[in-house]
Amino acid sequence: MPMQFRRSTVLFVLAAATVAIVSGFSRTLFAQSQSSERDFLSRIRRLTIEGRRAGEGYWSKDGKQLVFQSEREPGNPFYQIYLMDMDSGNTTRVSPGTGKTTCAFINPETDDILFASTHHDLRSKQLQDDELKFRASGQERRYSWDYDPEMELYIRSRQTGSYRRLTNRRGYDAEASFSPDGQWIVFSSTRDAYDRELSPAERKQLDTDPSYFGEIYIMRTDADGAGARRLTKVTGYDGGPFFSPDGKRIVWRRFDEAGLIADVWTMNLDGTDQRKITDFGAMSWAPYIHPSGEYIIFASNKLGFENFELFIVDVDGKKQPVRVTYTDGFDGLPVPSPDGRQLAWTSNRGGGREGQIYLASWNHDAARAALKSAPARRP
Repeated sequence: MPMQFRRSTVLFVLAAATVAIVSGFSRTLFAQSQSSERDFLSRIRRLTIEGRRAGEGYWSKDGKQLVFQSEREPGNPFYQIYLMDMDSGNTTRVSPGTGKTTCAFINPETDDILFASTHHDLRSKQLQDDELKFRASGQERRYSWDYDPEMELYIRSRQTGSYRRLTNRRGYDAEASFSPDGQWIVFSSTRDAYDRELSPAERKQLDTDPSYFGEIYIMRTDADGAGARRLTKVTGYDGGPFFSPDGKRIVWRRFDEAGLIADVWTMNLDGTDQRKITDFGAMSWAPYIHPSGEYIIFASNKLGFENFELFIVDVDGKKQPVRVTYTDGFDGLPVPSPDGRQLAWTSNRGGGREGQIYLASWNHDAARAALKSAPARRP
């Protein structure tokens, strides 16, 4: 799942205006809450230091390993995938080291590592060199994710270190995760945009914002990708899917057609019973269900276009979300540990625009109490 989203300058201005309109109400609403960051998070510390940026840390089933993405290879300016031992802090690269990678996840039964990569792309080295030259020139551009159509899903065996390619379709295949039993993979893909004839308007849309064509798919872990089944068929970007702790539902985030507003949704594994959990009128994304199954932790810029904060909401979306973080800048991509007692998330609270992974103790009892007393969500 990308750490930020690609949008044109026009959309950026429109979104900023949209958030400005609702921010007055938002600040009033959350000002009524007496909660603070300390109520939910304690012993906050920065987990990753090396490299330009790091993010999207996901736990092994026993909580002893954390897989994440980071820009830290000397000859490669793009993300690679790393595995951290949570006891020693020792970190090793598990992706090939070339091309672009993103969105890793650990199989809860085998410890094999799932991730998306373009290392098979013959242009990989040239693209790396071009990006390095651009950065060395002193020029700057706003960080964006390109939804590379060469992005494919791979599994790295923890026993042999070998790689197995799962998908082989033109289009962005990424943002994947395993089911709790390790038998299923859910992911986001733009393959539909490359499988059919597009209208002139759609071709223009693909050139300006390929994420628009992102849809959610599910497939067996032991398959070669040919049996992937599409679960969503709504215009706009659907991505960042994860299974619920009991493996019965999928949580993800859905953007509107304009790419300005996103909300948290859940559905059954066959795509039925799609439920909208949030209605912030802002960019709410990166949802992850707490191991208790009681609530969802997600990020939203409800309080300012570039100020992403963490929130929690009950799993059925019956209550108003409760704010968790109170630090300006970016706090997002939250992932609770398997025992529900810690939280890993991506933040730039250490200074600058680049994100790193942070870790804190999580107060589950406080979260339950806050949601219990939260006002009901308006119908």
